[in-house]
Amino acid sequence: MKKRTMQEMLALRCIAGVGLIVLSVACSASDNFQYYVSGDSSDVTTETSGLIVLQGGGTDVDANYERMGEHSGGGDFVVLRASGADEYNDYIKALCNCDSVETIVFENRDAAYEDFVVQKIRNAEALFIAGGDQSRYVRFWKGTPVEDAIHFLAAKSTPIGGTSAGTAILGQFSYSAMTEDSLTADVALSDPFHPDLTLEADFLNLAGLENVITDQHLIERNRIGRTVALISRLVHDGLTTEGRAIAADRETAVHLDPVSGDITVHATSDHETPFVYFLRTTKAPAVCEPGQPLSIADIEVYRVSPGATFNVRDWAGAGGIAYTFSVERGTLTSSRGEIY
Repeated sequence: MKKRTMQEMLALRCIAGVGLIVLSVACSASDNFQYYVSGDSSDVTTETSGLIVLQGGGTDVDANYERMGEHSGGGDFVVLRASGADEYNDYIKALCNCDSVETIVFENRDAAYEDFVVQKIRNAEALFIAGGDQSRYVRFWKGTPVEDAIHFLAAKSTPIGGTSAGTAILGQFSYSAMTEDSLTADVALSDPFHPDLTLEADFLNLAGLENVITDQHLIERNRIGRTVALISRLVHDGLTTEGRAIAADRETAVHLDPVSGDITVHATSDHETPFVYFLRTTKAPAVCEPGQPLSIADIEVYRVSPGATFNVRDWAGAGGIAYTFSVERGTLTSSRGEIY
């Protein structure tokens, strides 16, 4: 089932004290944010279990919301955005078997200090971060009660997920997209210190994603070269001794058990490249300097599709394809010939 259009949503005004609401209802609680709810607007408490969902963007994978709903125990499912409106509410509500689906759209950083917003997040039994512009999430949430609330949910084994920009910020390290132009593979490989390569190393810290940077829209936007540049910078900058990345193509999602480290891959039924790539450096870059093309050898790659498995604790998989990357003066090559 796909998301409904805004015309189908019937944008109604919220009435204080309303309990059960059938369709998505808009509540402008503040100039700093917008709030929408489908289902019961009152808080419930259910038993939850941990799950991390990382989708590479594109058309949403229904299994994300079915499984997050299961792990939520049928509680309140909260969606965070920094653009758009309530397009997710009725779509997710039809899949997750939850008490409610609530969307909070952040207009600015001040929203992250609103008691209503913080309590809605802390009371969630599932949390999903939509796509858009990840720099807004970093600017709006880093060092605020919203960042603390996300960590609070993770600590009590709440399912947490994201797609595209939402996926980008869930690793311990992230490409923060702080410049006007999105970083491309060609730019990153030709100069790993280009101004468009902006890293965030002190934002969210979720179990299972330690020492990991995430990337998305991989094949669709030919981004794997930038993923290589990002993990090379992590090692060069001394942020980690071993750069690791989880990079997914569009319409493809990683479901990660944060305790065991086990992952499964899910995708839309008609997507032709439902691949997730697990990358790991084995040595420091030979050349990683401002204004110089990148050189680095022997990056391990493991490509996984639905039906194959991987474990991020062991950093090993079964049923996928293993090969290596090398970069010589900005040119990326693969031991299997094909990059993807």
